[in-house]
Amino acid sequence: MSVSFELSIEVSEQYDFNKDSLHKIEQNTWVRNQWPLVYFIQNDTERVAYVGESTNASSRIKNHLANPKKASVFNKISIIGSDKFNKSATLDIESNLIQYITSEGTYQLQNGNYGLINHNYYQQDLYKDLFKEIWNQLIDKKIVSKSLSEIENSELFKYSPYKSLNEDQYASVLDILDGLCAKESNRIFIKGSAGTGKTILATYLIKLLYSDVSDSILEEFNDDELKEINYIRTFQSKYPNAKIGLVIAMTSLRESLQAVFKKIPGLKSSMIINPSETFKLNQKYDLLIVDESHRLRQYKNISWMGAFRKNNQKLGLDDTGNELDWILANSKNQIFFYDSAQSVKPSDINENHFDELLGDYNTLKLQLTSQMRVLGGTNYISFVDQLLHVTRNATTIFKIKGYELLIFDSLQDLYNELGEREEQNGLSRLVAGYSWPWASKINKDAIDIEIEGLQFQWNQTDKDWINSPNAFKEIGCIHTTQGYDLNYTGVIFGREINYNKSTGKIEIDPKLYFDQNGKKGIPNKDDLKAYIINIYKTIMYRGIKGTFIYACNKELRDYLKENIETYKKEIPFRILPFEEVKPYVNSVPLVDITAAAGNFSNLQIHSDFDWIELPFSVSAKEGYFVCQVIGESMNKIIPNGSYCLFKKDFGGSREGKIVLVESTAIQDADFGSGYTVKEYHSKKDVENDLWSHQSITLKPLSNDLEYVAIELEEDELSSLKVVGIFERIL
Repeated sequence: MSVSFELSIEVSEQYDFNKDSLHKIEQNTWVRNQWPLVYFIQNDTERVAYVGESTNASSRIKNHLANPKKASVFNKISIIGSDKFNKSATLDIESNLIQYITSEGTYQLQNGNYGLINHNYYQQDLYKDLFKEIWNQLIDKKIVSKSLSEIENSELFKYSPYKSLNEDQYASVLDILDGLCAKESNRIFIKGSAGTGKTILATYLIKLLYSDVSDSILEEFNDDELKEINYIRTFQSKYPNAKIGLVIAMTSLRESLQAVFKKIPGLKSSMIINPSETFKLNQKYDLLIVDESHRLRQYKNISWMGAFRKNNQKLGLDDTGNELDWILANSKNQIFFYDSAQSVKPSDINENHFDELLGDYNTLKLQLTSQMRVLGGTNYISFVDQLLHVTRNATTIFKIKGYELLIFDSLQDLYNELGEREEQNGLSRLVAGYSWPWASKINKDAIDIEIEGLQFQWNQTDKDWINSPNAFKEIGCIHTTQGYDLNYTGVIFGREINYNKSTGKIEIDPKLYFDQNGKKGIPNKDDLKAYIINIYKTIMYRGIKGTFIYACNKELRDYLKENIETYKKEIPFRILPFEEVKPYVNSVPLVDITAAAGNFSNLQIHSDFDWIELPFSVSAKEGYFVCQVIGESMNKIIPNGSYCLFKKDFGGSREGKIVLVESTAIQDADFGSGYTVKEYHSKKDVENDLWSHQSITLKPLSNDLEYVAIELEEDELSSLKVVGIFERIL
């Protein structure tokens, strides 16, 4: 049984925030009745604010007014109340307001971030609509201006240290804080796969450890929150004016986080550092938090070998020293966030270095398991891993409610669908494996990637590419997308990766992999394959709401189609219910070329096909059928993805006509084995009226000159069958 209620919510008038107005505030319905509520204190001149919740607002507001810091800064207060509120709901709404107001940018929040946890409670989904109504009222009152969806796509929201943690993450925070306070020097190692919130946890921790808890009223907090505050106090007592750095090895992500920290009160962009900057203090850091530590580098395949060597020499290390060594040497305490499955280059430190840390009994080891990014959850993460390692045992298509996972036969169709998601949701981007040279690095006008007549350049900036103005018209690489969240990802499996049906394995072609620093010095093909698989896994984990896939190699595409639902373009005509079908009177069959082997001769058996109603201007005739033509080999006449009307071939001249043919001798770039649509030409050479030689040429009509004619000699003609003659595009 489902339970619903009508929304009843009020954001009150703005009361003056001072002792003289306390009597008026106490006349508010929700304050007077000591109902659970949320309040918003602000100063419009200085653009600062504070969000809180209480079941005894009168007492709580008096405490705020007694605090000289708050009483001198804030001058207005609004009460947010509803007869549907309970304690769990107000905690949830308080948490959401803190997240969204921080990221919206109108106000700088003075809240600490301790105690921000997403509790599950009865009818939680219904309160999401209540929060939307609260936000709409705040917009109407001109307290805020940006929509929720606009905020959700911002980097400030995605990496805000005010994120509400799930219970798995919050338990990890308490374990981490306990570990930091346990002894003089601490090392904490946290494993978590893509999307488990490692970066969120890293930013949360650094804000938490800088929080001012000196005036916290402890009776307001539950046991876990009291633990959190006491840990903060212990750490701050242990390290007064603590020097904490958040180490990010990847340039693009580092610069994005620096921009976020610049906007958060109490934090500075200088707290986000690269591994070399761990040397910049004259003393050790009290704590270094290392996000994406699997991307720390060794002395291999990097462009700055000289500076790297000098850093090693500062520590008395030879060329075997690495960035992990620098962090251990330059800090008293370390927190490492790690996922070996996201190591994508040979310059990344070998996993065995981290195994040594894990083998040390002094290292506190934790694991994050909850999926925070992908709405497909941990089932999707496991599916991708099994898919790309070819270990999936299931024979059914993988589907999961609430997540769009599709594979496309046409990149044009994928790009069109991705464009619609970009309009609806924003942050929908094409990302590919490194299967094309980066010509536009030298010539800014050069085209890097061309598929099916579509032309793209690689990402033209490595700084926050996903938010750059031209991002949707470009294709991102692993180095500008790793660590970022997208709403939808269009993943292009390049030419360097394929599937071998006879061995049942994914294979790679090093000659078609163009990241020179990504393959230099890797003589073992299996090692390079492991990096390439990690790249595709990592980019398949970027999409929050969905992942659209296109594979350049048909064999790989066919393998993926065995596991992932194939995109079906909307058919531009009506499929008739079976009982309405009158074959070749009111309908003709719709035939899937790629699945039609052996069926074209049985078109009279109407139960085997969908039967469609043709446009009013086209008559249904005996032997007519419709196929979708995929690919660019006939794009001068037939655009990719077009539905075309054919008539069954009954003999006669085919010269110069566009035909659909079947032959075991055909390997077509668009259709693969067995079928093709081409222009038909035959040739017969006769000598002395005694001997003749016949050949057939199947000619592409394409703007893409890479398509070549298919030549069939006499010994191959016995397998050739002209299935249909092209009539028109529908």
